[in-house]
Order: sequence, then C-alpha cells, then structure tokens
Amino acid sequence: MEYVVITFLCLGILLYFLLGGADFGAGIIELFTSANNRSKTRKTMYQAIGPVWEANHMWLIIAIVILFVGFPRIYTTMSVYLHIPLLIMLIGIIARGTAFVFRHYDAIKDDMHWLYNRIFRYSSFITPLFLGIIAGSLISGHIDTNAKDFSSAYIYSWLNWFSVSVGLFTVALCGFLAAIYLIGETTEAYDKRRFIKKAEYMNIAAVVFGAMVFIAAQLDNIPLTDWVFKNPVGLSAIVLASLSLILLWYLLIKGKTQVLRILAGFQVTMILLAISYAHFPNFIRLKNGNAISLFEAIGPEKTIYSLGLALLLGSVLILPFLGYLFYKFQKKEE
Repeated sequence: MEYVVITFLCLGILLYFLLGGADFGAGIIELFTSANNRSKTRKTMYQAIGPVWEANHMWLIIAIVILFVGFPRIYTTMSVYLHIPLLIMLIGIIARGTAFVFRHYDAIKDDMHWLYNRIFRYSSFITPLFLGIIAGSLISGHIDTNAKDFSSAYIYSWLNWFSVSVGLFTVALCGFLAAIYLIGETTEAYDKRRFIKKAEYMNIAAVVFGAMVFIAAQLDNIPLTDWVFKNPVGLSAIVLASLSLILLWYLLIKGKTQVLRILAGFQVTMILLAISYAHFPNFIRLKNGNAISLFEAIGPEKTIYSLGLALLLGSVLILPFLGYLFYKFQKKEE
C-alpha cells in the first residue's frame, strides 16, 4: 500500500503544478498585460478558471494530508525549517482567492476593485515564486537540522540563489502554461495573437531562468546536471520535453490549437520527471549530506494501509465528478 500512497503524493504535486500553476499563471499573464488589454484578459480568464479555480487547490490539500499522515518526519522538517516560505505561499493563496472572489462577484463596483486587482496580480506572482523556492530548497541540501542560530536554520535554508532561481523558473512555467491554456479560450484573432506572444515571452523567460537554475546548482555543488543529463530517464525526459515544445510551436504556427494544452502539460511533466527521478525516493536533501527518503520516513503500516485505502476509495467517488465538473464548465456553449 506504500506505493499507492507515494503514487497519490506524486500525482497530487504534479496535478497541482499543472492545474493550480495554470491558475496562478493567469494572474501572471494579467500582471504583464498592458492596461488597455487587461479587461479583455480578465474576461477570458474568468471564462477559463472562474468556475473551477477553487477545485485546483484540492491537489495541494491532498499532498499536504498525505505528508502529514503518511510521512510525519518529512512534514515536520518542512514545517519547521521552511516555515517562512510556506507561510508566505499560504498567505498568497488566501490573498489571491479573496481578491478573485471580491473583484468578480462583488455586487458593488467601487474603487476597492483597484486594490482587489493588484492583490490578485501580485499574489499570483508571489505564490508560485515561493512554491518553487520551497521545491528548490527541498533538493538544494541547504536545510541544516544541526543549525545553532536562527539565520542558518530558518533563512539560509531557502534564501539562496538556487532556490530563488527555481522559484523564478516556476513562475515562468506557470505563465507559459496559462498563456497556452488561454489561447484555446478565445475565438478572436487579436486575442489569440496576444496570448501567443505572451507564451513566447514566458517560454524565453523559462529558458533564461532554467539556465540560472543550472548555473546556481553548479556554484552550489548540487548535482543537477548529473540528475538530468547523466541519467537515462532524465535525459529521455528532457529530449521528449524539447520535442514536445518544437511540436507545440509548429502547431501554433499552423493555427492548430486543439492539443496545445496536452503538449504544454506533457512538457512540464517531463521537466519535473527529469529533475526528480534521479534522486527518488529522497524527498529532502540535508546539509550534512544525508537525505530523508520517502520509504525511510513512512508512517506505521496500519496508518499507511488506512491512508491508501481512503485515497483509493476517494478517487473512485470524487474523480469522476471532478472530471465532469471540468468538462461541464469548459464546454463551449453552442
């Protein structure tokens, strides 16, 4: 049953990045849109994520619950040594959701919408930034469980060039996903061109920040290059990600947008696979050279059995209806 639990954990993280990341990316796209076009971008975004935006946080909740119940040592280490970026990320999620609701459903259109719009846009940037910083910190080897002072324990564990580079790379990927997703949500040629241009910019940003990640890893003695290029699975994943990106842009040039979302999601999945496969099942790399493995930090057998059973039953009961929810609200009106 431990493999069932670990599979659900990995799927929860992946789906939150693909679906929740695209939601955050919509706010990032709005942030980097001119004032003249923001209202049109906002309208398209409401159509795309408005009905289902809250459902995407389900994947984050599932991942947190699995860590809390099934891997208490990992959950404790993250909560203690990364509590600052975790708190900022959670504040960003709350602020973004609150601003989204008030600016979209508020019955009174007053000057407060100026504030709601800015909170939504900036929190859409800050949240994936710190999500990426947390992810980078887990594999950076900067978490020092033997630290004797506050800065070493709770600041430098995440405030370093590698983690920040991963955060910026995450922001660019979220913006890229959102731009690709939004292309299929509009029928106007002008809007399609705008979102294609945004996708190009975010693609360029992802390449630049991705290069920063590798440079920071080299300077920090993090074996990222070995994980990606000296591992057959990692290398294959990078090749597939590159080929899917080439195919994606080819289809965009040809004006075929039907499978763009699948290709974008596949590309991001391959990138995550390339980075994570080589050091799996290690979930956290520590400064002392040790690592916390999923299999070593797993909870008692009875707990894992109950958790796995609950996840299996829950997926049977919930996933079909969640799929129908997405289908119903994403279906274009005749």
